[in-house]
Amino acid sequence: MVIGHHHISMYTKNVGKNDYFYQEILGLHRVKVSVNQDDPFMYHVFYGDLTGSPGTELTFFEIPLIGNTYPGTNAITKIGLLVPSYQSLLYWQERFSQFEVKHSNITKYAGHDAIHFEDHEGLRFVLLNHAGRRIPEKWKAWPDSVVPEYHRILGMGSVELTVESLPTLANTLENLLGYHKISLTENEAIYQAVEGEVFGEIVVKQLPGMKERRGKGSIHHLAIEVEGDLEDWEEKIKDFGYRTSGVVDRFYFKSLYFTEEHGITFELVSSDALGFTADSSVEELGTKLDLPPFLEHRRAEIEAKLVPIQEWD
Repeated sequence: MVIGHHHISMYTKNVGKNDYFYQEILGLHRVKVSVNQDDPFMYHVFYGDLTGSPGTELTFFEIPLIGNTYPGTNAITKIGLLVPSYQSLLYWQERFSQFEVKHSNITKYAGHDAIHFEDHEGLRFVLLNHAGRRIPEKWKAWPDSVVPEYHRILGMGSVELTVESLPTLANTLENLLGYHKISLTENEAIYQAVEGEVFGEIVVKQLPGMKERRGKGSIHHLAIEVEGDLEDWEEKIKDFGYRTSGVVDRFYFKSLYFTEEHGITFELVSSDALGFTADSSVEELGTKLDLPPFLEHRRAEIEAKLVPIQEWD
């Protein structure tokens, strides 16, 4: 069973500028500074709520030489972020104007009052009015955010996937992952992990054309939180016809990756994850470079090739 979103991972060209935008403008908590475990000389930075609870995490890989994104189809194209109320949207309109963040007027998206905006590298978001509805119990506000508590970003909402064939992706979402179809038109469908809850929602748009070419401000993969053994999920995915990464131990959580026909990568994360406090106190989260135990013996080598956090400014 899919519980909802776990995290979503993107590319950034400059981790210092990225850190400023997500902490000082969006008011998110930098909860973990680590490295790409498959390429440990690349920063991997996580933002979210107080402890980086599943469903609140935005993560970034830093690639200093990365080029621009060329938008297109067959990609994850937009990230929804939930805010408490309509008044929060008015607050964010003013805040975005103050910080010269590219944004829309208040509009509608997937049935919600919404504001579309982009970060400093063109990564596309939409703020969604959650209208006081419930959020997962594990989501905890970060008290030191620069944004007032009653307007803070709560966590992830609708994630938009744009593909050439809606029916093909629909088959994967419904028959492999068990998402519930909420609405369907000729060129758009909405799916939910938990019926009636937007924090596991996927909006699928059908669009022919050229495949998106990734660069700074593009999205690498969507991670979803699942119940059940990942080994069982692996067999299910293979039986469905996809190749998998095999179960990967990331220390903070265990993962299983697969890529569907359009080239969109999903990561399944086990619900029994240790989380980011496995090697840090809550007070220390995001203040130092944390490495999983299997990379700790390479700390000196890794730190020598990374710009220290203190120099990001």
